Amino acid sequence: MSGAELARAPSSPGRVAGLVGALGAAAAVGAAIGVATERVVVRRALRPDTERDEPFGGLRGRVVPVIASDGTSLHVEVEDPPEGSLADRSGDGLTVVFSHGYALEQDSWHYQRRDLRALGRLVFWDQRSHGRSGRGPADNATIDQLGHDLAAVIRATAATGPLVLVGHSMGGMTVMSYAALHPEEFGERVRGVALLATSSGGLAEVPLGLPAPLARAFHSAAPAVAGLLARRKDIVERGRKAGSDIAYLLTKVYSFGSNVPPSLTGFVHRMLSATPIDVVAEFLPTLETHDKTRALDSIGRVDTLVIVGDSDLLTPSEHSDEIVRHVPGAELVVIPGSGHMVMLEKYPEVNQHLRELVSRVRTGLAHESEETA
Repeated sequence: MSGAELARAPSSPGRVAGLVGALGAAAAVGAAIGVATERVVVRRALRPDTERDEPFGGLRGRVVPVIASDGTSLHVEVEDPPEGSLADRSGDGLTVVFSHGYALEQDSWHYQRRDLRALGRLVFWDQRSHGRSGRGPADNATIDQLGHDLAAVIRATAATGPLVLVGHSMGGMTVMSYAALHPEEFGERVRGVALLATSSGGLAEVPLGLPAPLARAFHSAAPAVAGLLARRKDIVERGRKAGSDIAYLLTKVYSFGSNVPPSLTGFVHRMLSATPIDVVAEFLPTLETHDKTRALDSIGRVDTLVIVGDSDLLTPSEHSDEIVRHVPGAELVVIPGSGHMVMLEKYPEVNQHLRELVSRVRTGLAHESEETA
């Protein structure tokens, strides 16, 4: 309805009240966003940055070229255990493979790469179309294909020896996909699994911290909107790379549950902004329809750790509860004051739980070795 048509329309009290209410709500939302953004900007400027000198994105390992089943190149890096470390002395050949989340890259495991090198051979990789990996066909932007990709990474970096698989968010779904494709590996080569801030399905129902009607509208419209933005890629990317205080605010709200150092928020914001908008659009449908609940039966055969932040708006703790319901022996850790990027926000706690998981796996391997000696 044009402005002239609106002016000629009957102005019943109900219509007037509805228009006033809608305009008032829109104004209130806009004002709230403006105030929140201003507060974040002021706090960012005033707060001491304890992580200012941390080399986020600067840790690199030995590159191993990997080609996926459809010909897509995958960027994989390996960190061998330091000479003389427990992992080096054990001789058990244990490899820990880290799979990152949606619109991120392997650098999101920064503190794990920095602090856990003594655990064993560590493998980090950029999922297809993310980070330094090659761009895959749009039709293969699926959780199922990511499971095949993880299989290719394992073949290239750890053809033999025991495995611990660690996945965050979409990376956890990648691990579940691998379990669906290779259930025979769990209890044999795969001896441990860590699932961080992830889900076995039902993401289309996540409220995202919004009122239920708005959340439903978002999930309904998101694929189409993302597709539209992807078709305007050049314009959208220029805007994203220019950055904005609102984008910074959204990164902070949906990544963290506490007031983290500004450089940490900036690091996550840069990773998200570096993921092309058409890649974001291509993977969105598979996340909405993802369901790997049946694969949890295989994961249940190994030592399993499930970690989630109590303030995670993207994969709320109920999703971790559901995983543990299907993996009764799993250890569930709910970390207070943490959001979705739990392995960055609360890395000391996460790293300690990962150490304990690997220690349990290594103890089990040692007992098996003694029994067969």
